[in-house]
Amino acid sequence: MWVFGETEMTYLGAIDEQEARGRLAALFAFGVPAAFVTKDQRVPDFFLAVANEHGVPVLRSRHTTKEFYRRLKPYLEVALAPSTAVHGSLADVYGIGVLFTGQSGVGKSECVLDLVERGHRLVADDLVLVTRQGYDVLIGRGHELQRHHMEIRGVGIIDVAGLFGVRAIRQQKRVEVIIALELWEQSREYTRTGLEKEYEEILGVRIPKVTVPLNPGKNITVISEVVAMSQLLRFTGEEPAEAFDRRLQQYLEQDHE
Repeated sequence: MWVFGETEMTYLGAIDEQEARGRLAALFAFGVPAAFVTKDQRVPDFFLAVANEHGVPVLRSRHTTKEFYRRLKPYLEVALAPSTAVHGSLADVYGIGVLFTGQSGVGKSECVLDLVERGHRLVADDLVLVTRQGYDVLIGRGHELQRHHMEIRGVGIIDVAGLFGVRAIRQQKRVEVIIALELWEQSREYTRTGLEKEYEEILGVRIPKVTVPLNPGKNITVISEVVAMSQLLRFTGEEPAEAFDRRLQQYLEQDHE
C-alpha cells in the first residue's frame, strides 16, 4: 500500500508527465495492493491510467496524511496480526481471560456455562480465534457465526445472550491463563504445591497453564475461579506457593539452629 500526500502529488505535478508515468509504473510494478491519495487532492488522469494498467485501485481520503495513518494503523494491526484457531472455550472470570482446553466431551462448555450462571462472561465456545497483538498480547474471540451460542451435550445449542442477557457475554478478551481439563490418570503425577510452573505457547507467546484432573465430585467451577483469582494475585507480585515455600524454609533453618 502506498500513500500519496501533498508532497508526493506536488512532486508528480512538477515533473514531466512521461517521467511521472515511468516512475509510477516502476512503483506499481511491485504489486502494490492499493494507492491512497490524502487531503482530497485531485488525481491526474495519467495517474489513474497507470494504476489501471497495473490493476492497482486508487482511493482518495479527505483526511491529512497524518490523520489518515492514525486511523488506518489500528485496523491494519488487527487485520494483519498473526492468528490461529484453538479448540476450547474462553471466558472472562473476574476480569481474567481463562481459556479452557481439553479433549472433546471432557466438559469445557459445561464448566463455562456454570461460570456464566455465577455471573462471569462467555467470550467464545468450542472455537476460539486468537490473534497476537504487539509482542505478547493474545486476544481471543468467537467466530462471527457463533454469536455466543454453546453446544451442551444432551441439551443442544443454547443462546447464552438470550438466556442470561448481554452482561453474560463479551466480544473479545485477552487470553491470560489456560486451564487444561483432562480425565484423572492414576499413574500420572499432578502438581500439589504450584511451585512447578507449566506454560503453553500460542503464536509464540507463553501463557501460564494449569492442568486440572477430573474425577467425580470435583467442583471445577470453583477451581476455575480460584485459578483466575490467583492470576490476579500474581499481577500484584504475589506468588502464594513461593511465599509458603520461603516461610517453610525459614522455619526449617531456624529449627536446626
